[in-house]
Amino acid sequence: MKKIFTVASILSATFLLTACEPKRGSDAWCKKMDETPKGDWSFKDAGDYTKYCVLNQKPEDQ
Repeated sequence: MKKIFTVASILSATFLLTACEPKRGSDAWCKKMDETPKGDWSFKDAGDYTKYCVLNQKPEDQ
């Protein structure tokens, strides 16, 4: 029973933490990326930052 509770707690915490991530290309995402060290960015992060935050293109609604 304790293992089930532990697994359920970990899954719940993971879901809650990833659900709070701002949408890529949003103003909140751009601000978050401004605060993130450039060395921690992936190639996709750098491309999307340029596209959405520098060139001010809007992300497509999915």
